[in-house]
Amino acid sequence: MTKLKIKSGDTVKVITGDHKGSEGKVLKVLTDKNKAIVEGVNLVKKHTKPSAQSPQGGIVEKEAPIQISNLSLLTSKGETTRIGYKVEDGKKVRFSKKSNEVI
Repeated sequence: MTKLKIKSGDTVKVITGDHKGSEGKVLKVLTDKNKAIVEGVNLVKKHTKPSAQSPQGGIVEKEAPIQISNLSLLTSKGETTRIGYKVEDGKKVRFSKKSNEVI
């Protein structure tokens, strides 16, 4: 399995697919499936049964996982970039290959 360069909390942009161009914050990364759940992107309607948490039940909109290969990290200036790794002061850090800034 490959090392995933996107982590939860990162701001990403969708570069391909139905939601191309949308941006959001990564809520969760599913490493075993190479997918990520991005806030406000790839919303699906889910039918829920009435339960203790939601006594009404009904239709709920929820984020569905999106393939990590369809996402690109955004820099602080808001442009998409690739990610690299380098060692600084004895620690391994991620950096933007476009602007060379540490993420």
